Parts: sequence; C-alpha cells; structure tokens
Amino acid sequence: MTRDTSKMSSPVLKISDLTVSYRADERWLDAVRDFSLTIRAGETYGLVGESGSGKSTLVLAIMRYLARNASVRQGSIALNGLDLLALRTDEMRRVWRDQLRLVPQNSLSALNPSLRIGPQVAETLAPSLDAREKQSRVIELLRMVRLADPARVANSYPHQLSGGMTQRVLIALALSGEPSLLLLDEPTTNLDVTTEAAILDLLKDLMRERNTAALYVSHSLGVVAQICNRVAVLYAGELVEDASVAALFASPLHPYTQGLLDSVPRIGQHKRAAPLCSIAGQIPPLDALPTGCVFAPRCAFATDFTHEVRPALESLDDARRVRCHRWRELKPNVPSSVVPRQSSVVNDETPVTALVLNVSNLQKSFDVDRSLLDVLRGRQTRKLRAVDGVTFEIQRGETLGIVGESGSGKTTLARCIVGLTERDDGQLTLLDIPLAPRVEQRTREVLRHLQMVFQNPDEALNPYLSVGEILRRPLQTLASCTRAEADARVPQLLASVRLDPAYAARTPPQLSGGEKQRVAIARAFASHPDLLLFDEATSGLDVSVQASILNLLNELQAQSQSAALFISHDLAVVGFLSDVIAVMYLGRVMELGRTSDIFNPPHHPYTEALLASVPTIDVQQPRERIRLAGDLPSPVDVPTGCPFHTRCPRFLGDVCVNVEPPWRVDANGHAIYCHIPLDELRRAQKEKTREVFETSRVSQ
Repeated sequence: MTRDTSKMSSPVLKISDLTVSYRADERWLDAVRDFSLTIRAGETYGLVGESGSGKSTLVLAIMRYLARNASVRQGSIALNGLDLLALRTDEMRRVWRDQLRLVPQNSLSALNPSLRIGPQVAETLAPSLDAREKQSRVIELLRMVRLADPARVANSYPHQLSGGMTQRVLIALALSGEPSLLLLDEPTTNLDVTTEAAILDLLKDLMRERNTAALYVSHSLGVVAQICNRVAVLYAGELVEDASVAALFASPLHPYTQGLLDSVPRIGQHKRAAPLCSIAGQIPPLDALPTGCVFAPRCAFATDFTHEVRPALESLDDARRVRCHRWRELKPNVPSSVVPRQSSVVNDETPVTALVLNVSNLQKSFDVDRSLLDVLRGRQTRKLRAVDGVTFEIQRGETLGIVGESGSGKTTLARCIVGLTERDDGQLTLLDIPLAPRVEQRTREVLRHLQMVFQNPDEALNPYLSVGEILRRPLQTLASCTRAEADARVPQLLASVRLDPAYAARTPPQLSGGEKQRVAIARAFASHPDLLLFDEATSGLDVSVQASILNLLNELQAQSQSAALFISHDLAVVGFLSDVIAVMYLGRVMELGRTSDIFNPPHHPYTEALLASVPTIDVQQPRERIRLAGDLPSPVDVPTGCPFHTRCPRFLGDVCVNVEPPWRVDANGHAIYCHIPLDELRRAQKEKTREVFETSRVSQ
C-alpha cells in the first residue's frame, strides 16, 4: 500500500516546462519537451515509458550531466528552491555531494574495479572527516544497507561481491551524504526477483526513515507499483499521464498507459490461452515526430483530428494529468490500445510427443583460484559446483523454462548443453545423438540442430556486418545454402520476425534493442534447429517489446515444432512461454513440473518464495510477502542436507540440515525435492493464501 502524499512538505524537486535537445546535422532535436513535475519530501515518483521516451535524458538533465551535444533549451530545474541550471560546476559538486545522488542500473560498471569498496565509499564523505572517522562511517553505511560482515565487504573488491551486494553498496554511496533527492535509474533491472524484493524493501525503509524524495526510472511496472507513490508516463519526450499509483493502475486514462499495462504478463497467464497484448509500431525518431498527438500513429483510437492537433496536458480535479484528446470518451475503462493478433498456432493442443533433448546427471564444477596464503599453507584447490546432477528432458514443440536466482547454475547449464562450457560428467543426447562436451568436437550437422539466443544482442551481433550478412552466415555454413539461396532467404527471415526487408542493409548500431533481438532470433531460426536455447533473451526489453518478442517466439516455435529451453529470472515470463518449468537452486533442480502445476500449491518452499517476490501490477490484491534471509550461499560451500535449509521459511530442524531430501512426485509427475510431504505443503500454502485474501478484504 502506498503512502499518502497529501501531507508532504514543500517541493524538493520542481521541474517546469523543461525542453532538452540534442544537436545533430546542424539542427536541434527535442528529446524532452515541455516537461513539468514536482516531487515532495518523502515521495517516490515513478517514471515509465519505452526506450527512447526520454527518461535517461531527463535524469541526466537533472544531474547536470548531459552529453556535449545536448542542452536544456527551455524551462527550469529547482532542487530545494535552488536553480540547478544556474550553478557553476564547482557549485554543482557541492550539490552532488550533499543533496543529489544517482543510483545507476549497472552496479559493477559504476564501481571502480581496481579499488576496494571501503575507499570508494569514503570518497563520498565530507572532506572534514579524518581517516578514522571515515572508516567508522563507511562501516556504519554498509551496515545500514544490511550487508552482513560490513568490515569484510569494505575490504573487498567489487568483483568479489554478488550483484545484490554491489547494488547495496551503490545505495550506501548514494545515501552517504543524506541527500534530499535520489535518482534511481533502473537499479534492480538485472537482479533476480528475491534480491530485487530485498533491495526494494531496503529502499522503501531508508527513504521513509530519512523522508527522502526519489525519482524511480524503470520499465518494470510491477516494481513501480510496489515502491512508488505517483507515476509519470513519458512517451516520445512528452508527459502523457501523471497520477497516483492506485489511480493509474486501477484506471489508466491514456491509451499508451493502458497498452503498457496490457503488455505485462501476469502470473498464470499462458501462451496456449491467448497471446500477449503489445503496442504496434515503435517510438518515432526525434527527427520525424508527428505534428499532432505523438502517439497517434500507434493509437487504435486516433482520428484525423488527433493526427493534426497536439493535445494539451490537462489537469483533473483528482490530482491527475493526461495528454489525450479523447480521454473523457475512454474513461473509466480504456480499451487496450491494441488488440492481440490471434494466431492459429495459439491453442490448447498438446505438442506431439517426441524426445528432442535428454539431459542426465549433468555436472559441472570450476576450480577456485587459491590465494598465495592458501598455497603456502598447502590448502587444496576448492571446487565450485555450478551444476550438480541435473536431469530433465524436452519434447518436440515444447518449452522448458528454467528459473532461479543468480548463481543457481542456469547459464552454466545452458552453456554446457550448447558446448561453450565443457561438462564434467553426465549424458546429453539431441535427437538420440550423443552430444560431445565441447562445441568444436561437434559436427556441422549437430550444430545446425542446436542454436542459442543470448541476453545482450549487442554482444551477440557483429556491429561491422550488415543484417543481411549476419543472416546469410548460418544459411551458408549450417544450412548448406548457396549465396543466391541465402540472399533469397534473408527477406523471408526478416519477414518472419516482422522486420522490413530493407533492414538487411542496416548494421546493428542502426537498430533499436528490440530490433537487434529480432535479428538474433531470426539468425537462430535460420538453420531450422530442433532445439533453441534462450538465456534471458527478453530481460532487458521494454514490456511492449518483450510482449511482441514472446508472441513471436511462440509463433515461430509452433510453426517449426522446435523444442526450446528458456532461462529467465522473471517467473511471469517463464510461466507464459513454458510448458514445463524447472526451479534451480545452487546447481540443483528443486522442483520440476508442468507450468499449471508449478503455479498452484504445493510449491517447493523456494518456489513459494520466488512467486511471492514477483512484483505485481495488481495494487488492489497484495501478495504474501516471503523474504528469504541472507544471500545465496556460496556454491563452493554448499549446505549439507537440503541445500535450501539455511534460508528456508519452512525449516523443520535437524532433518533438513543432515539428511538429503527425497523427491516427492504426485500423479501428474510434478516433482518436489523436499522433506515436507506434498499434502502438508498444499494445506499450509492454501491456508496462507486464504489468510492473505482475508487480510486484504478486511483492509479494503
């Protein structure tokens, strides 16, 4: 439940009629136009919108850290009444130190890899403190963000900490001067759901205790619903809607806002029922903005008038603002801005059973480097068990989803299957063909049957090759096409991922993130593989682009009847696309079953915690909060007995510590690796669900 902002004090941040532009080809292009926003003490304002909306430009303008070719050409930015645009650089340094802090998205790139954590935190402290006072303050800050053993963390390098720990270090850095305003730019995007939930809880607690104002930039609407008081929706540089979280998520007034909400997959939503909604088209480039409503080219409710006349930003009586000519006609229930295209491949039919991939007792460990002290003391090299006895199979036309926290072994498992990492033990067969441990040991025919799509298309696509050349390569090298045949297939591949054939002449830097991922998917399907592996292939995408990509994957897979392994930390995404789900923890599978079974009790206690941690946009239906204690244990020193017992909210005692759990399997083949009988788990979890419902109903 969000806090009441009506009693908050005077504005901390006040932005008035702001226009930020970039200089290109001898002219100014407006990236943010006529933007106004007020944030008060103790208030957290969400800022949402697709990539290219101007969110990062706005944050950089507030920070006074715009690129050399960018400029604020109109408007004002005031922090506690201080005009930031009028300050000299030395004056801004004092503002950055005392009043204004940024928490960026990528914690590792924001920290100096060659310096220990302690000195980096100490740099942000007041220069008047002596060395001992700084050291004491550093430990205090690290303890404040709930880092266990803060002295050890202070003495560590960034690479020696987990993603959740480094993100907490950045929060400690941001709060070291007790700033009045925090700018949070996608601070949890790359974190798994349990770590994200812990970070969000920490941020809420700290900002409430300090009465800190915050601008929270995110493409995760569930996160915004969980942490923010109000939301501003940005599209193509313009503010199109502004409202409280409760009002906006319950009754959006702008078709673009409704389109974003419709694009979010819900827990339990599945591809065989209906495709996801997505917003057709994309944000217009800065040099080709429409003359009327900027959203009109993508809006299902646009008229000739909306194409010609730019709407004004209207203020409503209930502290809402909206920029739309037709919002009164659409209120209170705005239809979706796009109706999902029904596909003949979306149905309730079960895929034809035919085994494509069989994984049996797969194991992979890595040697942990010894320090000089370890060598002198004669200590043996320790093993990091990344994958420990994993077994499963995938049928033709079926998708197996793999979920789990960072460090659970998901990516190592995928790399072992594809041959990029050599396995230590276990058997892999693809279409009854044994797979050699290393990719260079596999024949070209085997390589044709197995393809992978990675998380970051920027790293997977050669920036110096055209899209046509990128797609021709697998056609010629794996599918044995001639150059002429490959040239003829390229437009077909682009059409299959809904890109114009003209894209063949472009290079990756000329494409958006969603377009690059479509090219990577087209390349993966080029050789007609029988198995595709997707490693966080949609995690960095906007919700609308993600919805489009997920629908596309479903259609392409159904057409080709290929099998797929889909890895993600987003349970809602995995639940939508997958037929079977495996939940991994410390290299082991803890639960395995059909998707419908995974989302209904009984759950493994770890799965239960993952489900409870997923941010939801249903603000009127709070989900039970289960927060796991501590971080994922080190795979170098896996706990005895049940590996989850150190964090389990349903811990039984010595049996969990000393005895390896049995596999408990129900009549549907749903398997759970736990000491607790399935009937007991089902009763306890259903009762907890009922209690949460009753509490929610009483509070309303």
